[in-house]
Amino acid sequence: MSPIGPRSVSNRRTEALWDTFTSLMDLLRISGPRPLLGTVSISGSKNAALPVMAASLLTDQVVELRNVPDIEDIGAMALMLQHLGVDVERLSSSSWRLQARALRSIEVGADLTRRMRGSFLLFGALIARTGDAAIAKPGGDDIGMRRVEQHLEGLRLMGAQVEERPDMYAAHATRLRGARIDLDIPTVTGTENLIMAAVLAEGITVISNAAREPHVFDLVRCLVGMGAHIAGAGSELIVIEGQSGLLHGTTHHVTTDYIEAGTYMIAAAATGGDVTIDRMRPSDVRWLINKLRSAGAEVVEGASHVRVRSAPLHAVDVTTWPHPGFATDVQPQYCALMTQATGTSIVSEALYENRFRHVPALVDFGARISVEGRSAIIEGPAALRGTRATVPDIRSGAALVIAALCAEGTSHLDSVYHLDRGYESLEEKLRGLGADVERISEGGDSDPALRDLSGVVGD
Repeated sequence: MSPIGPRSVSNRRTEALWDTFTSLMDLLRISGPRPLLGTVSISGSKNAALPVMAASLLTDQVVELRNVPDIEDIGAMALMLQHLGVDVERLSSSSWRLQARALRSIEVGADLTRRMRGSFLLFGALIARTGDAAIAKPGGDDIGMRRVEQHLEGLRLMGAQVEERPDMYAAHATRLRGARIDLDIPTVTGTENLIMAAVLAEGITVISNAAREPHVFDLVRCLVGMGAHIAGAGSELIVIEGQSGLLHGTTHHVTTDYIEAGTYMIAAAATGGDVTIDRMRPSDVRWLINKLRSAGAEVVEGASHVRVRSAPLHAVDVTTWPHPGFATDVQPQYCALMTQATGTSIVSEALYENRFRHVPALVDFGARISVEGRSAIIEGPAALRGTRATVPDIRSGAALVIAALCAEGTSHLDSVYHLDRGYESLEEKLRGLGADVERISEGGDSDPALRDLSGVVGD
């Protein structure tokens, strides 16, 4: 990812689009099968870093973030903040300095938001800080309906006038006021947006059925460091006492990425490996530890690591659910694992209707999978063979990497851009565990990546 420097915003946008182009032209070549062995350190959480970056809009003081992952989505959020007028300085590959002294815009257009859904995290903070917000409808992974009605209704309850236009969401409020907000489902981004809006609202805001994911807790930890008054983070009931302003900045260490940790845990079990996953909180992945043990893998927990040693695997069913249930962001990887387990497993997706985009490619690898409604029925074990596949989204891409590590022969994965959005130094970390993986570049008009480029870098 290109560093953020003193160049113009338009030049930085051009650089970002060029980075997207070049990563789309990259392939991952993976030869297997080979067990993963050794120790891997987990990076900072993308899903935690993005909301705390958005939270910098809530104060005119300096917010310094550490343990930020060096991935594409972080650069995209930095570009959006700069567009709004935030002073953004990249101190190192994992540290950023943000200061929103005076904003020059309340609107983020589609040229910026189409790259990731996390762009909508700016909505609540913008309206709280300026009284106005206009965000083009966000892009990101196409895993199904991820509607924002709960975000918008919560802001309406807080006194905002909210309008949905064909291509944009817009809101205005002279001053937000505290309200009781009962969420239909515990939406993560909705909870984060409403928390950020509420910290500058007049009075008390109560959010019930709030999301309890570790990155929601991490956002609250950052906001409290900035002077916000919030209680109940990590529970289904969050109470925010609004203030007229957050009077000081903070230095915040972003929590580690439990989804990345879960991905390497599954990869270790699937490949017949023995891997210690370091710099993580085992309590964040209790739901996965239990399933891996049920499937036959040995999982040993430490204070800040887990060790996964593979053993003969047998099929175990899974249904995704909001935290502390089984995370939807690990469902594709778990499907890849179950192709190596003896018996029939049923993996059910309760949250998103389009989260089996990895299945056709897994079938190309030789997996025996059928999809019925929101469930995938997997017959294992399957002798996977190397193939060429296109990465459709971040987590499906991780599933295809795991399949390639298990497969006999060489596989090529294109549209690596998606993996770059969510996993820091993926190939370097895999090579450190003994994987035969290499990033290579392709060119020429016949390359499939060229034909797919228009949908990523503009219409």
